Amino acid sequence: MNAVVAAARALVGVPFRLHGRDRRGLDCVGLAALALGRAAPEGYGLRSGDERRAGDWLRVAGLRAVEEARPGDLALVRPGPLQLHLMIVVPGGHVHAHAGLRRVVEMPGASPWPVLGHWRGE
Repeated sequence: MNAVVAAARALVGVPFRLHGRDRRGLDCVGLAALALGRAAPEGYGLRSGDERRAGDWLRVAGLRAVEEARPGDLALVRPGPLQLHLMIVVPGGHVHAHAGLRRVVEMPGASPWPVLGHWRGE
């Protein structure tokens, strides 16, 4: 199994915490950083809705944009007009830090929000 997928699935159930970076609590950036084994950016603000800025952070973290998603990739999505969110693609769905459910969850199927792009670390 893909190491990123295994790492993401191991974090299912961890509580949601804004700017959380460890198993005591995670947000979408913290989840992505832990699953990918990379440092999370400092001072980010996904509520700006600035897709270009989010792409810059992902590139600095050593990821590259890809056309076709595969398990272990990140999906950058837009759940609201001024909000961005990261999810980890897994077979049959995605893992993400769900603020409404207050925990990291694995959800089946396609993203419920518009996908702006996929990013891969290698």
